[in-house]
Amino acid sequence: MRRMRPVEDSYRHKGLRKKLVETVRSKGITDERVLKALDSIPRHFFLDSAFDELAYDDRAFPIGEGQTISQPYTVAYQTQLLDTKPFQKVLEIGTGSAYQAVVLAEMGVQVYTIERQKKLFNDNKNFALLKKYPSIKFFYGDGYEGLPTYAPFDRILITAAAPEIPPKLIDQLKAGGMMVIPLGSGEVQQMMRITKLEHGALKEEVFDRFSFVPMLVGKKN
Repeated sequence: MRRMRPVEDSYRHKGLRKKLVETVRSKGITDERVLKALDSIPRHFFLDSAFDELAYDDRAFPIGEGQTISQPYTVAYQTQLLDTKPFQKVLEIGTGSAYQAVVLAEMGVQVYTIERQKKLFNDNKNFALLKKYPSIKFFYGDGYEGLPTYAPFDRILITAAAPEIPPKLIDQLKAGGMMVIPLGSGEVQQMMRITKLEHGALKEEVFDRFSFVPMLVGKKN
């Protein structure tokens, strides 16, 4: 059944959003561009109207097909690590609700985002808010394959738990580019930032631990 999306962004919603931003800031997010993006985006639009009162809690919520809209702190954490610059090309693996893609678009980058779940991909085609973001290109496909036609990318963001660093995605990363990835096959993953150096060598940085849904191979109709 299609979600009933809210369409009104009231003063109350905006006040709740400011509180959310302060919560995320208090947890260590310092990039003002990321915080400004969170403050600009009506997160309740991405959820069923039944979640209207809860949309600005700093936690994940189900969006169907076994997927979730990530906790705002997690979105902010990954986005801050990605360290984007305006007009860069960013490949996102796992569109989900499209909330993360909109955060990136608010920060002025070109977003290419892949979703393997056909139902979630179709839901986003009918999501009116996304029409405001022509800098986001949506694709139905296998995240492990990436988008070789549109490569290379300045940044790659993986929003699902990957058991290993996908080699095809590294191939699609520019020299000097960075990938942010929750790495590990257990219930908890290590957030990593991989920088592709000249001549293809990789620099790996290890950050905090998170819990994501698994990154799966192939597409699902």
